[in-house]
Amino acid sequence: MNTNFKYRGARAMTILHAQHMRSCLAAWYKAKDAKIELPKTDDSDYDSLEHLIYHVFSAARGYMVWMCEKLELPDPQIREIPNLDCIEKEAEDFLDHLLARWALPLVDVEPKRYSEMYVSSWKMEMCIEAMIEHAVMHPIRHEFQLKELLEKQSQS
Repeated sequence: MNTNFKYRGARAMTILHAQHMRSCLAAWYKAKDAKIELPKTDDSDYDSLEHLIYHVFSAARGYMVWMCEKLELPDPQIREIPNLDCIEKEAEDFLDHLLARWALPLVDVEPKRYSEMYVSSWKMEMCIEAMIEHAVMHPIRHEFQLKELLEKQSQS
């Protein structure tokens, strides 16, 4: 991890994002091994465990693409997420790629730029600081859900 970020807060969030993405994937593999069934919902991200990890990866990719676009940085060159039929087999390799690409764009962004406001894809006004924090929390939330489902299943 590059330690020369102009804004140390972005460095911390990038490191935390990587840690929590890896931890979420580990919980996802445990859920796969335990054959966890996701709750029934109209949200297609919960159609299967494959859909869920696709969603987690897609969101992480999207957050960085959005930040780069708003900050007028080059495209971070994060490749497309593996298809659902091969996502389990390719998940670790894709995550390595995703996190390597995530570690680069924000290194030279001046601290004052993190407070600039933009409209997110879900139509909420956010600053870059809030988006990067949102990106860190997203895998934490899904890991929490998976661990709760694993715990519930083990008690049955």
